[in-house]
Amino acid sequence: MPQITVDYSDSLADGFDRPGFARALHTAVVDIAAARPPACTTQFRRTEDTVVGPDTEGHAVVHVSLGLLAGRTEETKARLTEAVLDLLRQFVKPGGGLAVHASAEVRELDPSYRKYESE
Repeated sequence: MPQITVDYSDSLADGFDRPGFARALHTAVVDIAAARPPACTTQFRRTEDTVVGPDTEGHAVVHVSLGLLAGRTEETKARLTEAVLDLLRQFVKPGGGLAVHASAEVRELDPSYRKYESE
């Protein structure tokens, strides 16, 4: 915990500093949501096809989903999603005049959530 997934358009691959974003996001999650630094995990998933409205050209999408254990206030969740959007503005630098559609959500992990770590 937290489980972070970042879906992003293939057209952003060269202009998205993913390692820098993940490090900054982990710091924000620790500061805002009181997560433990070693517990922060982020997966990036590049998507090949992006369609926004009727168009396929000139648009790119980034969506960040954060799964946290229950107990955070709505205010904390809102602060965290705003921090995510601010970080995306810093770490996503699209080329070629792409319109970037960025979004973020914080959700509570189901009570059945479990994890293990192997060494």
